[in-house]
Amino acid sequence: QAQLVESGGGVVQAGGSLRLSCAASGRTFSSNAMGWFRQAPGKEREFVAGINWTGGSTIYTDSVKGRFTISRDNAKNTVYLQMNSLKPEDTAVYYCAADRSRLRVRIEIRVDEYEYWGQGTQVTVSS
Repeated sequence: QAQLVESGGGVVQAGGSLRLSCAASGRTFSSNAMGWFRQAPGKEREFVAGINWTGGSTIYTDSVKGRFTISRDNAKNTVYLQMNSLKPEDTAVYYCAADRSRLRVRIEIRVDEYEYWGQGTQVTVSS
């Protein structure tokens, strides 16, 4: 059974950094685009960053551009999210997800385009 497991969350002061990891097991996602999403209390789940299946293309939501970097290591079946210059408004549960389609050229940002989801990891940024 395919499974995604996030790790690396925690509590950090504003301006600090965290690196999230998402390890896949049960099947390989090397042919799927991968995304990071987040959900703050009382808010809808939102797209944060995405990377295509080759790792050659990435996109970010405007609020994290220049601060977050998504990457992947297909040999390790793992996706990462490096988060720098963290702000209190980045506080949320962060989820990684795998695109429902293989070899897709475009990186999707809609929640319903992603089929496999991790359980989430909490990121709390204190001011």
